[in-house]
Amino acid sequence: MNVNKAILVGRVGADPIVRETAKGDTVCNLSLATNSGYGDNEKVDWHKVTFFGKLADTVNEYVTKGQQLYVEGRISYSKYTDKEGNERHGTSIIAGMMQMGSSMNGGASASEEDDSLPF
Repeated sequence: MNVNKAILVGRVGADPIVRETAKGDTVCNLSLATNSGYGDNEKVDWHKVTFFGKLADTVNEYVTKGQQLYVEGRISYSKYTDKEGNERHGTSIIAGMMQMGSSMNGGASASEEDDSLPF
């Protein structure tokens, strides 16, 4: 049995960026900050999170910078060549489920799941 699952709870770093694929499907990207440690030893990690389809539409409509977000998904690794010909590597989370928490101003929470993803 194989498992590739990530669970993150953090704050959205900037308003989500939305685009459409050539087939007209919605894709939404955002960065999510998580922290560990405390005081002078606190460390912040930034995660790239990608949402597809109906889930992407929901994120685009309701999620804003500073909002707390719970995300479940899978880890995805990519490799590409930049403009200068250097090989680059990237890591992102492909979200299958998310739950919105409070915004920095306070606010309601809701959850959404994408049943079309294979996990």
